[in-house]
Amino acid sequence: MNIVFLDSTGIPASHRIPSFSFPHQLTEYAHTAAEQVLARAKDADIIITSKVILDREILSQLPKLKLIAVTATGTNNIDLAAAKALGIVVKNVTGYSSVTVPEHVIGMIYALKHRLIDYHRDQLLTERWATCGQFCYVDYPISDVQGSTLGIVGRGCIGNEVARLAQAVGMRVLFAEHQHATTIREGYTAFDEVLKQADVISLHCPLTPQTEQLINAKTLALMKPNACLINTGRGGLINEADLLQALQSGKLAGAALDVLVKEPPASDDALWLAAKTQPNLLITPHVAWASDSALTTLVNKVAQNIEEFVLTGK
Repeated sequence: MNIVFLDSTGIPASHRIPSFSFPHQLTEYAHTAAEQVLARAKDADIIITSKVILDREILSQLPKLKLIAVTATGTNNIDLAAAKALGIVVKNVTGYSSVTVPEHVIGMIYALKHRLIDYHRDQLLTERWATCGQFCYVDYPISDVQGSTLGIVGRGCIGNEVARLAQAVGMRVLFAEHQHATTIREGYTAFDEVLKQADVISLHCPLTPQTEQLINAKTLALMKPNACLINTGRGGLINEADLLQALQSGKLAGAALDVLVKEPPASDDALWLAAKTQPNLLITPHVAWASDSALTTLVNKVAQNIEEFVLTGK
């Protein structure tokens, strides 16, 4: 089997995919640009990738390809309909980040509501504490997490675990029904109503044509001005220009993002630049999934997916 890993640096060097038991040749590339995919993958039986775009045009030119092993949960970078039509199996990995991502979300909630960034930046940039004349200062109002309402969009394993952790620290949890749904399922609340009631909104739904830019000027306007937005799902769930305007105008109290529309961001990306000076905007570089235990589980499951395919063809 000829195996080509198109973007191996998507997994840290400390956690490599275990060696395969069957005869194979493995070629790894740190990064693969769009114009390099065809040349690198043309002889591959198996492609391993996280984020490389594999659309119908590319897939139709890879006659040897039998399996795409995704080193992530999301498959929106792959034309799944084209892969199915061409007889190419796509296997992703689920569940590996169901501890680390929810923990990251809870950490972001506390960081925003307890104004940790504001106070930390003061110590880096000013002598405010040293010159305040007393043992403390409270320039930035802190709000309790306990007793606040968390609205969750997406009820998979991560959304459910976020809910469990949030309830454990005393938050009230609402699961949002699909936007524009005509009926509300048991255990869910209408999407617009969740936006209106929540003190924090956390996004955990997949990126689809229906959810792209789900958070935009219209939906942001439904949220409380003292509410916060958390996104550890996909950057495309948010209209970034609308979010920045809401933060800068005071229509939204804060946002914490682990994902952006373009990753990595351009050096002049407006949202990324704003995070350098706006303490109500926290951005982490798509690392919510990357705890040591999650990485270990991920690489083992990728290897297992490939081994099972070679053994069974499925």
